[in-house]
Amino acid sequence: MRIVRIVFLLQDLCIGGTQHQTVALASGLDRAHFAPELWTLSGPAELDALAREHGLSVTHLGSKTFPGLDSFAALWRKLGREKPDIFFLCTALPNIWGRIAGRLRNLPLVMGSCRGGGAPVRQHERWLWRLTRHIVCNSPALVEVMAGLGVPRNHMSFIANGVDTRRFQPGTLTFSQREPIVLCVARLVEDKDHACLLDAFAKVLGQMPEARLRLVGEGPLEAELRARVAEAPLAGRVEMLPAATDVAACCRTARVSALSSSQEGTPNALLEAMAGGLPAVATRVGGIPFLLREENGLLVPAGDSGSLAEGLLRVLRDPELAQCMGKAGRARAERDFSFNAMIAAHEELFLRVLRSTVYEM
Repeated sequence: MRIVRIVFLLQDLCIGGTQHQTVALASGLDRAHFAPELWTLSGPAELDALAREHGLSVTHLGSKTFPGLDSFAALWRKLGREKPDIFFLCTALPNIWGRIAGRLRNLPLVMGSCRGGGAPVRQHERWLWRLTRHIVCNSPALVEVMAGLGVPRNHMSFIANGVDTRRFQPGTLTFSQREPIVLCVARLVEDKDHACLLDAFAKVLGQMPEARLRLVGEGPLEAELRARVAEAPLAGRVEMLPAATDVAACCRTARVSALSSSQEGTPNALLEAMAGGLPAVATRVGGIPFLLREENGLLVPAGDSGSLAEGLLRVLRDPELAQCMGKAGRARAERDFSFNAMIAAHEELFLRVLRSTVYEM
């Protein structure tokens, strides 16, 4: 069998869940069968070095942080010169414009992806799914949403995100030895609903004033959130750390992970918490119930700061419960969400869809 050239198109290689997953997938593909490349619609970014360390070719079609008209013009020209065997689209803009350009340039196989609770709307899946040969969703809930938009089920595959279980490992401190730290790793964007988390944490402080909240992430709401945490009762009890922070180290010292999202796919932050042996309290949206079960975390309604506060207090106050939940989460991460399993599932899908496409042609 000849080697399959596969190009992954992303908006950027900034620090983010989809970007990390794509680098892990591309770098892990069997080079005896696949020749992976990364293209981005923007300029150089934080994960370039990591991608190149893994032997990946990185091509930037733009020069700025956000794609401009020059980026799409460069994509159009490049696709006119080159026709990869598989054109795999990641993040929202590539799933819109990459599909259109790929079909107009008559590429042999255009594959899309749908990640995150708002992706079906942002990517106009009701109409644009037809421009793909197949779409990968990272949660069963997204498959159902897409089916509701009219996407045929045989046009989609569910493949769960993977997590680096070697990097994310339980710490040596027992939960009774840890400070009462709540860890939230999430982009500072509307979907993550940090306002609800801050309301909940204010309620936590009313009953556990020694608690602390550690927010790891960056995004357009940063200034607004910094202003909020500077006010009472949050002042001095909330840390805001950049996205480049060592999240694995944070997991080893916190008592509980929190995620207050209003919509989600399969959040990497929860997978990392599970692999790090950290229990979680998160909202019952998107793919989160697929990750969090009774044995490894607590689910609460979205937008309900009171229920979120109750869940956090329950775990913070019961180190034995936290220890049991953390152990169960670690076991499930190792069993069901390894990078190897994620990569193998994509390899099988790529080859299957490629074979069916060639046969149909």
